[in-house]
Amino acid sequence: MTSPLAPRRTPAAPVTVEGTGLFTDSPARCTIEPAEAGAGIVFVHNSVEIPASIERLAPSPITAFAALPARHTCLALDTARVITCEHVLSALVGLGVTDARVTLGDSGELPIGDGSANLFADAIAAVGVHTLDYGIVPITLQQPIAVRSGSATIAAEPSDAPSYAYHFEPPEGSPLTAQSASWTGNPDDYLKDIAPARTFSMLAEANQAKALGLFTSFTPKDLLVLDDATGMPIDNAFRFESEPARHKLLDLIGDLALAGRPIYAKITATRSGHALNHEMARRLFEAP
Repeated sequence: MTSPLAPRRTPAAPVTVEGTGLFTDSPARCTIEPAEAGAGIVFVHNSVEIPASIERLAPSPITAFAALPARHTCLALDTARVITCEHVLSALVGLGVTDARVTLGDSGELPIGDGSANLFADAIAAVGVHTLDYGIVPITLQQPIAVRSGSATIAAEPSDAPSYAYHFEPPEGSPLTAQSASWTGNPDDYLKDIAPARTFSMLAEANQAKALGLFTSFTPKDLLVLDDATGMPIDNAFRFESEPARHKLLDLIGDLALAGRPIYAKITATRSGHALNHEMARRLFEAP
């Protein structure tokens, strides 16, 4: 299946966002700057350039996660690192940005904000994006690709345009309900329907993380923590009835950005998390 070139776009002006890193619990900042056509998305930490590529995927530097499946997305090159980059990558893809330079602060972690992609998406939208002179060949498929881990699956099917869907199916006994979210590549829809969706955890998970010394700077008023019995937010409120599914879709879009080019395929994910997203990104990266 063939598709026309996808447009190359870059932020029209530099933007800087600041806050706290979710996992390092350290001050975090990043400056997102315009880049020339062909640069791609590149992170800079301690003056080292790290391409946003599945080839630079790295284990989490957070000790508590060392033996667990990926809980966030991290990149590394030599001693430089990029921690929790899925939300900024999602915002860049969501707004159609293909080329940008993202310079990080000392910690190497992106600020978490309220757990959504709004921190980045709103900043980029405020300055606008600039269409560059040259297009980019998108990733297209001649045949379907699928990855699976237990009951979690991601399928990628040939298509002439981007299409993403996430089906959230909670584990048995969860108070949360099955729900779905989708996106077809429109930046306005991303800003309105996907970017505001926040990462979430159940109260028991949040308490376990705090016992390990994580998330000490945050309360349920800052990030979405759900009651184990009711599934309702504690000291907070849902922005969407399907906010969990929308945030999982947000993460999927960001993680698949590591394939390195716009993806013109029909992506359907069910129950997937970062580890399976990374596997699909690698399969797309390697697709002929």
